[in-house]
Amino acid sequence: MEEESESTTGPPAMEEESESTRPNWLDLPSDLTENILQRLGIEIVTSACCVCTQWLKICKDPLMWRTIRMCYICDLSYLRFRRIFYKVVNRSCGHLKDINIEYYCTDDILKCIADNGRHLCRMGLVDCSRITDEGFSEAVRKLPRLEKVVISHHYLTDVSLEALGRSCPLLKSLKFVNSRFTSCDSDKTALVIAETMPGLRHLDMKGHKLTELGVLAIIDKCPLLESLDIRDCHYLNEGLEKSCIDQINDLHMPVRYNHENNYYNDRASFWGNIISVLMMMMMMIFIIVWKFK
Repeated sequence: MEEESESTTGPPAMEEESESTRPNWLDLPSDLTENILQRLGIEIVTSACCVCTQWLKICKDPLMWRTIRMCYICDLSYLRFRRIFYKVVNRSCGHLKDINIEYYCTDDILKCIADNGRHLCRMGLVDCSRITDEGFSEAVRKLPRLEKVVISHHYLTDVSLEALGRSCPLLKSLKFVNSRFTSCDSDKTALVIAETMPGLRHLDMKGHKLTELGVLAIIDKCPLLESLDIRDCHYLNEGLEKSCIDQINDLHMPVRYNHENNYYNDRASFWGNIISVLMMMMMMIFIIVWKFK
């Protein structure tokens, strides 16, 4: 009987002990809790204020919303995104410094950013095909402190780039990736960048098929460049290539194919493949003959 009583009372005691050893999230320091909440998705954090008064207090702090990253979520509609975004930006109370949006950005969202982002230093717009030159240009005119801008998979033109360059004199880093679905005059784009953004340190122009004209304009007018990505540019002569290599520390250029060095290797590889196929065929014939012998 004693053994039975011990066995029946054992598990509850173990459960109580395990529950007592579990960490209590409410006992964490406020700065650590804030750090954890900032790593969660915005759609989750906006609901975290309902957990307890401590989290509500943290979520009401404008400094909590200096950085906003909103990724694409397949089941998140634009209307719901808009409600969440406006709520988050309002909580920032003008302290917004870094924002990154995937897919959902529109001219209305850009206007909201511009009206509340007087301290904004970094802006990333990824796969945001709804934004227009007019909306983007109006927004960047209100964001003179921008230092880093990332734009990819878009339909923006040189009009937007010129507005960005003339409105943001502190701009040091630009990633302007051309979508494979759009066509543009890459050299004209390079000329606009060269004329309006002389202080650039980092420039990424993947997807732009620049010629010598565009590359020369960039390296002449942007003397502070430390990194340059022109890996889709296949029209440079050796002299201009050397100038780029000498001037820029971190240079990404297209890989060139050396016919002279690779001719014999390619020929050997070709005949090697032929021999391998023939050997496989002979082996199959041998197996078939052996099987029906």
